[in-house]
Amino acid sequence: MAVVKEEVEIVKPRSDKREYRRIVLKNSLEVLLISDPETDKCAASMDVGVGYFCDPEGLDGLAHFLEHMLFYASEKYPEEYSYLKFIAEHGGSGNAFTAPKHTNYYFDVNVDSFEEALDRFAQFFIKPLLSTDATMREVKAVHSENQKNLLVDYWRMDQLQKHISDKSHPYHKFGTGNLDTLEIQPRAKGLDIRNELIQFYKENYSANLMHLVVYSKENLDEIHCLVEDKFQEILNTDKSSSRIPGQPCSSEHLQILVKTVPIKEGHKLRVIWPVTPEIQHYKEGPCRYLGHLIGHQGEGSLFYVLKTLGWATSLSAGECQWDSCWEFAFLRWKSILPMLVMVKHVQDIIGLLFKYISLLQQTGVCKWIFDELSALCETKFHYQDKIPPIHYVASVASNMEIYPPEDWIAGSSFPCEFNPDTIQMVLDKLSQIIIFWESKSFEGSTDRVEPWYGTAYSVNRISASTIQEWMSSSPDENLHLPVPNVFIPTDLSLKVSEEKINLPVLLRKSSYSTLWFKPDTVFSTPKAYIKIDFSCPNASNSSEAVVLANLFTRLLMDYLNEFAYDAKVAGLHYSVHRTNTGFQVTVVGYSHKLRILLEKVIEKIATFEVRPERFAVIKEVVTKDYQNLKFQQPCQQAMYYCSLILQDNTRPWTEQLEVLPSIKGEDLTNFLPLMLSRTSLEFYIAGNIERGEAESIVQHIENILFHGQQPICQPLYPSQHLTNRVVKLGTGLSHFYCTEGLNPSDENSALVHFIQVHRDDIVMNVKLQLFDLIAKEPAFHQLRSVEQLGYITMLMQRNDYGIHGLQFIIQSTVKGPGDIDLRVEEFLKMFESKLSQMTNEDFKSNVNALIHMKLEKHKNLMEECAFYWTEISDGTQKFDRREIEVAALRQLTQQELLDFFNEYVKVGAARKKTLSIRVYGSLHASEYTIDKNQPVQPSSIQIEDVFSFRRSQPLYGSFKGAYGRVKL
Repeated sequence: MAVVKEEVEIVKPRSDKREYRRIVLKNSLEVLLISDPETDKCAASMDVGVGYFCDPEGLDGLAHFLEHMLFYASEKYPEEYSYLKFIAEHGGSGNAFTAPKHTNYYFDVNVDSFEEALDRFAQFFIKPLLSTDATMREVKAVHSENQKNLLVDYWRMDQLQKHISDKSHPYHKFGTGNLDTLEIQPRAKGLDIRNELIQFYKENYSANLMHLVVYSKENLDEIHCLVEDKFQEILNTDKSSSRIPGQPCSSEHLQILVKTVPIKEGHKLRVIWPVTPEIQHYKEGPCRYLGHLIGHQGEGSLFYVLKTLGWATSLSAGECQWDSCWEFAFLRWKSILPMLVMVKHVQDIIGLLFKYISLLQQTGVCKWIFDELSALCETKFHYQDKIPPIHYVASVASNMEIYPPEDWIAGSSFPCEFNPDTIQMVLDKLSQIIIFWESKSFEGSTDRVEPWYGTAYSVNRISASTIQEWMSSSPDENLHLPVPNVFIPTDLSLKVSEEKINLPVLLRKSSYSTLWFKPDTVFSTPKAYIKIDFSCPNASNSSEAVVLANLFTRLLMDYLNEFAYDAKVAGLHYSVHRTNTGFQVTVVGYSHKLRILLEKVIEKIATFEVRPERFAVIKEVVTKDYQNLKFQQPCQQAMYYCSLILQDNTRPWTEQLEVLPSIKGEDLTNFLPLMLSRTSLEFYIAGNIERGEAESIVQHIENILFHGQQPICQPLYPSQHLTNRVVKLGTGLSHFYCTEGLNPSDENSALVHFIQVHRDDIVMNVKLQLFDLIAKEPAFHQLRSVEQLGYITMLMQRNDYGIHGLQFIIQSTVKGPGDIDLRVEEFLKMFESKLSQMTNEDFKSNVNALIHMKLEKHKNLMEECAFYWTEISDGTQKFDRREIEVAALRQLTQQELLDFFNEYVKVGAARKKTLSIRVYGSLHASEYTIDKNQPVQPSSIQIEDVFSFRRSQPLYGSFKGAYGRVKL
């Protein structure tokens, strides 16, 4: 029987109705059981206390490689990838990640398939196969994963920070691995990588180093029996936890300025301090307290001063969670700088940072600040949104090794014990630093290269006296601590709706606006959600207008920050962003003071003025963002071109980048009244808010924008209502567009093979969805696992404003896009026979899995609102979509699915419409010329000019095209 240790009362949110139980199996596997009778998905996560810090010398990436390999097969279930196939066919998904000190495996699945899924999962840790053939293939997958990261600044800078640390410390290691570390070097040393893999597994995967979370609909006793039955065979070798030899940075690695060359345009400044890990004092929260102050953005903060001086566009601070462990941690301060910031300014910025730290030393640790932060964290914990079980179990399992059982759920969510000495201890450590300065301006002036990613850098030592000089010469600004936060909610009561409204209703409609409303009848949380879509025809009628609208929304967010940063800290979140038809405002969070924030946003729109100094900064940020689009992953570029070809109201970013330099502040001043002069508003208000208050909010905003003495806006004319329309590809035709990758240094090529099928229709929808469910895992297995085309390989549905289809997305260095396109077609030919031979039992099983997926309840208010807003914005307004699609699924026959495949998806199908986007990386540059000059087949269309093609094609009707069809 399982050995249950002393009963522990696990701290959980007040609103959490789930039951928890901690058990320890006879093999010393520690388990948390979670019973949730309301769940419609079951999940599990196994966290193994072994990460890439444990990689043997000369075998970098072995722990990560093993993580990949466990998914293949086991002695009990020897068919390759049968685990993921089973999970996918029963409405679930699975994945894993390798961290420095632990590796986490997790999955979810429909309730009725949980027991078998759990049994298959358990075999990862009992008797995995680790076959020779799979080993050789999966090395290539790990290499492909690393290849996609080589030109990504996040990965490059992360590894650079590791590289300059103590070489004898495990932090110095290269955790991902590649072909060189996992095949070429081991073979040169006479090592068999499979034998090394097996040895690593046997030595490290011991039950006493594992922590399991199981989340199920059953009661705790039933889950207990299930877990004991499935996991008691995991071997316990009483392996000791790996010990890390303290901090990875000794004095020789500190007090340095590292200048490094990024891939993307822009200046970034990062300051790293080795500190005592938060986990050692998580109830006192020293790093949270200091990160809160050093990263604050309100008046008197470091960011406020830097922004006023024009020296920063963003700033953040806090403990680096990913790299932190019990033995060591880093506190990080990070700022993005405008390009016009010179060397002297960087020294001033560091000087001001240390002036702020000096201020914290002088003022001492403030109890009121700690208490306010503690109260905010406690409110956030107790009113946190429920998240999908798959994410919940992975998070909790990761907590189990580092926190005592009572805090497995809470972790370090809220500091509650004020200890000024502990905070002061960490504050005193903020003198030994590493400064990273990323800038393209250092190209050609560095003298070192990081070996794994090829990042160019140089190192200069900086003394304590140098920091003092920078402090002395920096501007004399009024830095001070924040004032009390006025946005902290004090009324967390729930509004009781007198009427049961289960779906959004149209409350109000006028020539000015439309209001959709849905009170919270599900989640019982004191939160609300408000979205306002501003439809402005003059915001998108040219590339100049698009750029100006973008600048407006970015400046508006910039202006709001000094007022609304406290709101964000207090759990009120807002965004303003440009759309194809204008812009959108979203505010979400605790309902008590949400309206105050919303009214401030509207006031800023109504009284907007261009501040020349901020315009220059934000214009540079926008320019840099456009310039950096060329460094996107090739698969992202392919998806962009697909949207550019299909969506009639899109404009190329290259045009916007071209017009940006000539745009001045006065252009925006002149543009804004024109953009707002004709406007239509569409509201969606939901959550802990009453009908009358929702109508009052709309009336207030209409009064400001439409009914003032000099109205800012006027209603749209009927002819001005904008719609997003989609190109209707030619039936029976294959369209393809070839282009070279935008970054000549990127070896990766990419393909998007899109099959356009139909305009939103319930029966056609479920046929498409069912085919996608059945084909998704076989496509991944064949194209990724067997053929090893690339780490990024997926089959997924696509929805362009209600126009549905399927798309294969593959990124590869192994083959060029033309060859990958052929492999996709070969897969469809092969899958044709599998589909036709599918048993009726398998068909029904897949139908039931899809039904379960559709009946899965929304987990929180944000998830529900996203679903309903899609229906509103697309114009489909099928708020009960899931229920009516389930009804259609129950009527669907296997023959109808086969007919669907034969008519729309099968290679050579009469009604098939395809669009292949081929992006050629540097490895396949020669193929680009060859493929472009190939004779075009009779049923194929080569797209040479996107806009000529778009203009020549018919468009699907828009669901929002019938203005006025929505009735009250």
